[in-house]
Amino acid sequence: MTQIAAIIVAAGRGSRAGGGLPKQWRPLGSARVIDATLAAFRAGGIGRLVVVIHPEDATLAAGLAETGCAVVHGAETRAGSVLAGLAALEADPPDMVLIHDAARPLVRPALIARVLEALDTHPGAAPAVAVTDALWRGTQGLVSGTQDRTGLWRAQTPQGFHYAAILAAHRAHPGGAADDVEVARAAGLDVAIVAGDEDNLKITAPEDFARATRLMGAAMDIRTGNGFDVHAFGPGDHVWLCGVKVPHDRALMGHSDADVGMHAVTDAIYGALGMGDIGQHFPPSEARWKGAASHIFLEHACALAREHGFDITHADCTLICERPKIGPHAPAMKAEMARIMGLSPDRISVKATTSERLGFTGREEGIAALATATLLKGQP
Repeated sequence: MTQIAAIIVAAGRGSRAGGGLPKQWRPLGSARVIDATLAAFRAGGIGRLVVVIHPEDATLAAGLAETGCAVVHGAETRAGSVLAGLAALEADPPDMVLIHDAARPLVRPALIARVLEALDTHPGAAPAVAVTDALWRGTQGLVSGTQDRTGLWRAQTPQGFHYAAILAAHRAHPGGAADDVEVARAAGLDVAIVAGDEDNLKITAPEDFARATRLMGAAMDIRTGNGFDVHAFGPGDHVWLCGVKVPHDRALMGHSDADVGMHAVTDAIYGALGMGDIGQHFPPSEARWKGAASHIFLEHACALAREHGFDITHADCTLICERPKIGPHAPAMKAEMARIMGLSPDRISVKATTSERLGFTGREEGIAALATATLLKGQP
């Protein structure tokens, strides 16, 4: 499995933002700027986080280690701080690394996912927004000319790279780069541009706090959906449950592979979106879906949620059966569901219960599953 880490650069002084404290440590809503940034990466499935701080901010950063972050001291320049973060990962190097400004707390999981997806085919990737406004040159407060905006982009973070390549690039660079993309390009690395997000602002001036607060609150849309599915037992020697092949003396019958747990979670996502159920998107009357792997359905539901601007923040699945015993397989099910859905495992729950020998599940005639999924648009 690809190992991913993120470096959150928080060593700057941020004097233009005012307020006494460096901007990354100032309150934003009910938390601090840096706390919102870290929460956004965890929501994007990134659990390995390195925070690079100024040595004078050690007291402010004291609680970060308790949340699982590695904390290292930065340098006088941003490039030096990034290198310190990269070096902190060297003993157990990840495959890919994301480098992000702590002062961008509104980064969304969907944006993080776009950068990571581009790294499958490029050594570097970064989000950007195309420049659409007219550009002027100015002298002494007067317009002195215009600038062609063709091919111009406004750079954002996180900027992602193959870890070994960007570490070598930083160590070879003489310094003075505007960002990590410039360092990468100086080392001959291609950097793909992925779609940025206008709301992924970098807090720089005092008024940016007010704008960030509005964006965090105004655009929130929280959805919860439920899913329920049942499949009967028939002849066979295994069952598919939440993406895991479990040995059993019977199999579950269905038009697809009859993965009752995955079907319930898929329907929960469709339900949260108000977009029907599996049968509407993948009609059993169509022969092409006969015997289909259920991850196809789940991946479709997850993609549909993200296309509509939602992040899947959690899914909970309860399998109801007497046999097979789910407990020994639950960790593997949790991991596989997390992989398919693009979430960290701590956002997936797979558990089981019996019906105390009552009903069709109690008579071991089949398995039922109940699931709940939570979707979020906007930042908490």
